[in-house]
Amino acid sequence: MSLILSMAAFALAASITPGPVNIVALSSGAQYGFVASQRHVLGATLGFVLLLVLMGVGLHELLTRWPGLTRGVQMAGVAFLLFMAWKLAIDDGRLSAKDSRQAPTMLYGALMQWLNPKAWLACVAGMGAFVADGDATLIWQFAGVYMVVCYASVACWSYAGTFLRQYLSNPGGMRLFNRVMAALLALSAGYLLLS
Repeated sequence: MSLILSMAAFALAASITPGPVNIVALSSGAQYGFVASQRHVLGATLGFVLLLVLMGVGLHELLTRWPGLTRGVQMAGVAFLLFMAWKLAIDDGRLSAKDSRQAPTMLYGALMQWLNPKAWLACVAGMGAFVADGDATLIWQFAGVYMVVCYASVACWSYAGTFLRQYLSNPGGMRLFNRVMAALLALSAGYLLLS
C-alpha cells in the first residue's frame, strides 16, 4: 500500500502545482463556471494519462534516440501558451449567458497536456521513479492513481475560478483577471524558453 501512497503523493505534487493547464482551468472556472469547465478538466486528465502510459511503454526511448523531438514539443508548447495568453489578453471580460464563446473543450485540455513540458517532465520522472523496469501492471496502476489525483487537482483549480467568479462579475474585473492569467501564461512560456 505504501507504493500507492507514494504514487499518489507524486501525482498530487505534480498535478496541483501551478502550471498552464491549471491556469486555464482557473480562468475557465471564472469565465464559464465549474460544470462547463469539466470538459477541459477531463480532457487534461485523459491527455496526461495517455501520455503517461505511452511514456511507460517506451516513448521515452524514442525521445532519447531523437532528442530534437523533445525540443520540438517544447517549442510547440511555448507557441501554444503564447497563443492562449494572447486570447486571454484580448478577451473583453463580458460574462453573458448569450455569449457565443465556449469553455475549453476536452480536446483542448488533452492537447494542452501534450504540449505542456511540465507534463512531459512529470511523466518521465514518474515513470523513472515508479516503473523503471517497464512492468505493465505498475504502469497501469500508476496511470489509475494518476487519473484520480490529476482530475481532482485540475478540478480544484476550476472550482477556485468558479469561486472567484462572484468577485469578477463586471467586465473590468474580468478583463483584469484575464490579463493577469495571460501574463502568467506568457511567463510560463518565457521560463520554458530559458530552460
